[in-house]
Amino acid sequence: MADASTHEFRAEVRKVLNILTNSLYTNREIFLRELISNASDALDKLRFTQNKGEQPRNPDLPLEISISIDKDNKTLTIRDTGIGMSREEMAENLGTIARSGSEQFLNELAREGAGADGEKADASQIIGRFGVGFYSVFMVASRVEVTSRPAYGDAPAATWTSDGLGTYALSDAGDNAPERGTVIVAHLKDDAAEYLEKYRIESVIKKHSGFVPFPVLVDGDKVNTQPALWREPKFSVTREQYAEFYKAMTYDYKEPQDQLHFSVDAPVQFNALLFIPDTESDIYGMGRDHWGLDLYARRVLINHENKDLIPEYMAFLKGVVDTEDLPLNISRETLQENVVIRKIQQTIVKQVLGHLEKTAKGDPEAYARFWKRHGRIFKLGYNDFVNRDRVAALLRFNSSEHADGEALTSLEDYMARGKEGQKTIWYVVAPNREAARMNPHTEVFRRKGLEVLYLVEPVDEFVMEGLGKYKDWELKSVESATDEQLRDFADTPGEAPKEAPLSEDDASAFDRLLGRMQEILGDKVKEVRLSHRLADSPACLVSPDGVSSSMEKFMRVMQKDESIPVKVLEVNREHGLMRAMLRIYKADPQDSVLAEMTQGVFDAALLLDGYLKDPQALAARTNTLLAQAGAWYAEVKKL
Repeated sequence: MADASTHEFRAEVRKVLNILTNSLYTNREIFLRELISNASDALDKLRFTQNKGEQPRNPDLPLEISISIDKDNKTLTIRDTGIGMSREEMAENLGTIARSGSEQFLNELAREGAGADGEKADASQIIGRFGVGFYSVFMVASRVEVTSRPAYGDAPAATWTSDGLGTYALSDAGDNAPERGTVIVAHLKDDAAEYLEKYRIESVIKKHSGFVPFPVLVDGDKVNTQPALWREPKFSVTREQYAEFYKAMTYDYKEPQDQLHFSVDAPVQFNALLFIPDTESDIYGMGRDHWGLDLYARRVLINHENKDLIPEYMAFLKGVVDTEDLPLNISRETLQENVVIRKIQQTIVKQVLGHLEKTAKGDPEAYARFWKRHGRIFKLGYNDFVNRDRVAALLRFNSSEHADGEALTSLEDYMARGKEGQKTIWYVVAPNREAARMNPHTEVFRRKGLEVLYLVEPVDEFVMEGLGKYKDWELKSVESATDEQLRDFADTPGEAPKEAPLSEDDASAFDRLLGRMQEILGDKVKEVRLSHRLADSPACLVSPDGVSSSMEKFMRVMQKDESIPVKVLEVNREHGLMRAMLRIYKADPQDSVLAEMTQGVFDAALLLDGYLKDPQALAARTNTLLAQAGAWYAEVKKL
């Protein structure tokens, strides 16, 4: 039997332990994750050898991990019945740290510890990548005893002991040695007393190690009761199990609308269980930073809400991804550059798009429910150049064809209803459906029976601008429509102008009226011209460069430009108001009422465009004109 012996750690090991024991890190709870992961690996190794037909020591011992708390002695004990270690193996595995990357590890520690904000680094980002997971226990322990008995061979049990200050001792184990496997006794520091509370240990296990494939018991009570459903065959999982798992993971009181459960072998091997919630996601509000999938490596949590696994336009997804192709505890920085993560994201995107396409085709009602919950997020997919066509086909909008704001149409359906010769999908941007319907620019489309999509979300116009085309149809705002583009589409029956056509003399006088209006408004407008797009409104403003009013407002906000843009004022000479102004002009081109009415028409157009900055002047002018109109009406009616 070998005698007790004392050994010194290598120099770089002492540096690492010094950093750890001085509590550089804020997230000390991950020490338990590391110890449980090591225990789970030991059990996995034993099970593998058993499956090969080898007979271990005490074969009837259950494969499990047990944790016990001793408040009186301030110790936390973690036991496993796994493969175990001999004395030589303990010296090799516990006496040497980061054999292949000591200097790299130390450099990483220095970089992470010297953050610009002065905050301590998060241990979960670093520990584990360089074979130092076990040593994280010294963040909470002043002394650690490891006793292990190998599952195979005649080697006796041995004990490894260290205070993490530079040396460790190896000795033969006493009578309390395990029958098989490893026992770790951590003598906790005074500032780590929280880990002597059962509820605290259980919460750490549920957070980081709740799905390890072996039972984890704390003082005899099993903690990891929720199965890793993503590892189960899809056909064996019931809808009730999916719903229970989803609610436990998200704390959502409602069941998910749908789930995707799949396993992939190539190009990367991973399992995924994704949920589409039946409640709207809040990534534009308080929950902006709370999205992403939970990333596991062999059932051990690596990252919560990992945003690299899905693009932002799929931020509504909740769920789990578990892969064998990542090292445990890989850092966030490495994840962002990891080719495995990129391949996983690409596969998830294809799976989700395929699922949504299938739903849209086979169950339009379910897809409409999905769209009402998550369409605002999904629209951001217009930036996904690889999958742009697939995303565009899944977009849904309300339109002028619908009787209310609840109905939805796809771009494909819009095209199917298009007029002969039509090759443009027209849209109007407005704050709501009623504002879109009443927009003066849509009047010519209504007159010609051309469908218009109603875009009522702020992101919608960016979607259309970003797409540009769908198949061989252009996507254009109604504000950019020209006479040439609409000339070939005949007016629908019953949409003829309500006023009688002007005589040749009146038409000529109206042209002069436009000049007088231009003179009255001066540099407030670029031009006053006859409109061919209006039917029910007297006038509207048109951007000379074809930019829609909503996009122009956005650009001005970005440029911090609060001035009112100079646009073209188009007037509808078939409107009763313009006919009345023509009569006043013919009688006296310098009539003050004509000037007031011209300014009023312009203010109303500014109001519709969202640029009116002096509502008091508009109200005063309107009241004056109403008073005059009322007096004239009373005189005519002899009231």
